[in-house]
Amino acid sequence: MTITTKLARPMLLAVGLSLALGACQSTDTPNGQNALATVKSQYPATRAEVLVENIHGVQVADPYRHLEESTPETEAWVKAQQVFGQEYLSAIPNKQAVVDRITTLWNYEKISAPFEKGDNTFYYRNDGLQAQSVLYVKDKQGNEKVLLDPNAFSDKGTVALSGVSVSDDGKVLAYGVSESGSDWQQWQFMDIASGKLLSDKLEWIKFSSAVWDHANEGVFYARYDAPAGGDKMADVNFNQKVYYHKLGTDQSQDKLVYQRPQNKDWGFGIGVSEDGDYLLLSISQGTDSRNRFFYKSLKDPKAEVVELISELEAEYSFIGNDKSVFYFKTDLDAPNGKVIAIDLRRPAKKDWKTVIPETKDPIASVGIINDHLVVSSLHDVLGQLSIYSMGGVKRQDVTLPGKGKIAGPYGKRSKDYFYYTFNSYVQPQTTYKFDFKTGESELYQSPKIAFNPDDYVSEQVFYTSKDGTKVPMMLSYKKGLKKDGTNPTLLYAYGGFAISMTPRFSPANIAWLDMGGIYAVPSLRGGAEYGESWHQAGMFDKKQNVFDDYFAAAEYLLDQGYTNKSKLGAYGRSNGGLLMGAAVTQRPDLFAAVLPAVGVLDMLRFHKFTIGWAWTSEYGSADNAEQFPALLAYSPYHNVKSQAYPATMVMTADHDDRVVPLHSFKFAAMMQAKQQGDQPVIMRIESNAGHGAGKPTAMKIDEAADIFTFLWHNFGLTLPSKIDG
Repeated sequence: MTITTKLARPMLLAVGLSLALGACQSTDTPNGQNALATVKSQYPATRAEVLVENIHGVQVADPYRHLEESTPETEAWVKAQQVFGQEYLSAIPNKQAVVDRITTLWNYEKISAPFEKGDNTFYYRNDGLQAQSVLYVKDKQGNEKVLLDPNAFSDKGTVALSGVSVSDDGKVLAYGVSESGSDWQQWQFMDIASGKLLSDKLEWIKFSSAVWDHANEGVFYARYDAPAGGDKMADVNFNQKVYYHKLGTDQSQDKLVYQRPQNKDWGFGIGVSEDGDYLLLSISQGTDSRNRFFYKSLKDPKAEVVELISELEAEYSFIGNDKSVFYFKTDLDAPNGKVIAIDLRRPAKKDWKTVIPETKDPIASVGIINDHLVVSSLHDVLGQLSIYSMGGVKRQDVTLPGKGKIAGPYGKRSKDYFYYTFNSYVQPQTTYKFDFKTGESELYQSPKIAFNPDDYVSEQVFYTSKDGTKVPMMLSYKKGLKKDGTNPTLLYAYGGFAISMTPRFSPANIAWLDMGGIYAVPSLRGGAEYGESWHQAGMFDKKQNVFDDYFAAAEYLLDQGYTNKSKLGAYGRSNGGLLMGAAVTQRPDLFAAVLPAVGVLDMLRFHKFTIGWAWTSEYGSADNAEQFPALLAYSPYHNVKSQAYPATMVMTADHDDRVVPLHSFKFAAMMQAKQQGDQPVIMRIESNAGHGAGKPTAMKIDEAADIFTFLWHNFGLTLPSKIDG
C-alpha cells in the first residue's frame, strides 16, 4: 500500500475542481457599453480604516483588516456584495442556455474504478445529475446494493461523504462526512451486511482517514483538539495527534498512540502495512513535499515508535514491504524519483538499496501488485504505466488507450490484475483492467456520453518563458477552429505545491469548446510535472517564475493567433487564485477578464488562520525578515494600485475553512476602491459551500455557468438562446 494521506495534498487542493468553462457562438457587441459594465458607482460601500504596520522596517497599509472579523458590519457588507454580484450575473441574458448545455453534457452515468475488500467489491456511481455520488457494494455472487447514499445526508446536498475506509474482511465501513464543504470531518461506522449504523463516532478530524488494524477490531486516525476559541472557521490548527479507536467504545476511551507537542506543526499520514505487522507514520511539516517516516510494530503491544527516517530531507512514500524490507518512492538525490529498499535490520543509509533508479520521466506513484512494482510516471505531463520485477527489472510498458491522465494502479499484491482509469480533456474517465496473465488491458467500464470526442482536439504545445525555460501547455478546442486571433480563450492554471496539472475531464469543458472556445492549461513551475526540481523552481522567492510562466502562456496564445486580449480570460482556484491575483495586479493589460477563486490573496497574514501556517513551507512567511520582501513584492492585496483593471470576479464561499474568505473580501474591497476603468469588480460568494470538496452537482453547474457568462459578456459577446454541440 502507498500512504497518500500526507498533508501536502489536502491542505491546499482545489485543482481537481477546475470546471473548465463554457460559452457559445455569438454576436460581438461593443465591450463596456452595456449598462452592466458600468457598475463602479454602485459598489456596496466599504469602510477603509487607517491601519499601517511597520514590518521589518517597511510601512505596510492594511485598510480592510476589519473584514477579517465576523462582526455585524462585516456580515452586512458580505451580504451586500453577494446580492450585488448575483444581480450583475442575473442581468446577463441567456445564462440558461449555458446551464442547459452543461446539464445535458453532465447527465451521464459515472462509475469509479472498483476496490476490493474481503469478498466484496466497492465502487461509486452517479446516475448523472445526483448531487453526490453513491457508494455501492457487490458480493462475490454479483449481487449489488446501495451501501451509502450521501444524497440522503441533507435536503440541499451540502453534507458530503469525505472519505471511506473498509475493514480488510470487507464487513465494516468507516466513513467521514463534512458539512458545507468544511475540512472538519466526523467519522461513523456501518455493518455492511445489514446496513446498520453502529454507535461509534469520531469527531474533530481534519486531513486524516481511518485506517483499520489487521484484526478488523478498530482504526487508527489523526485528530486535533476541539477549537479552543470555538470558531471552526478561524482557529489555527496545530498539534495533530494519532489515536486508536476500538469498535464499540466511546471516542473518549481512544488510546493516544503518538503525539509531538514539542513539534506542533507536525502532521501525521497514517497507514498499516498490508501484512498487518506495522503501523506507518508519514510525518509532514506543513505542505512541504518532504517528510519523515516512523513505524511501530503491531505484533508487540509494548513496542515503541521507531524513527526510521528522522530528517526532513526528501520525500519518502511507503510502497509496501517484504517482512522487514520496506520499499519507498523517494526523491533523495533523484528529483524525478526512484524506488529504494530499506531493511529495518540494517537501517543505516549506507545500506539502502536502489531498486528502480531515476529516469527522465518523474514517477507519480508506485504500487505492489502480483509481486511486481507497477509504476505510474509522467512523460511531458502525459501518463504512462510500466511494470517491474520486485528486483527492479523492467518487464513491460502497459499499452494505453491514448495520451492523457492515468489514475492508479488500483489492486492488491495477492491479485494477478489491477485497475486503472484514463481520461483526457475531451474524453471522460474510462476504467481498464490489466491482466498479468495476458500482459494486456481490457475495457472494464466506459461511460455513455452526449458528444463525440472525435469532434474535438486536445493537443500539446511548448512555449518559452521569460528566462528561457520551455513550458508545456495543453490546448483543447473543437475541430475546424481557425487561428485568426478571435477565439474566446480561457487560460486555467495552478502552479504550486508539487501538484501536476495532468489532463482532467469536465463536462463543462465541452460546453466551452462547443461554443467556439479554447481551453488552455499550461504546466507552470511550482508543480511536479518535471519532478521536484520543477516544483522548487516555483517556491519561496522563486514564485515569480510561476507568474512569468503564466504570462508567457498568454503571450504565446496571442502571438500564435489563437486569440486576442479582448477575448482572453484568466481563471484559477486556491493557489491558482493567488496566481490570478498576481495576474490582475501585474499584467492587467493581458486579459479581458480575471477570476480569482478561493484564492490566497493576502500573503502577509495567510499563516494566521486555520491551516494557513502549513503553507509557509511553500511560500515562506512575512514573519521572516529575509522572506518578507518577496512576499510583499507579489502579494495581490498589497499590490493593487489606482489604475484600470480588466473585469474581475472574485469568488469565495462562506464555509471555506482552508483558504478563509477574508482573503477574497479584502482583495475585492481593495480592487473596487482602486478600479479606475469601466470594467466591473464583483464578488461571487457561495452559501453553504467550502473550498470545493463535496460541492453538489447543481452547485457546480451553476458556478460554471456564472463563470462562462461573466467571461462571455466581458469578452464583448452575446450569448445565444440555445447552445448545441
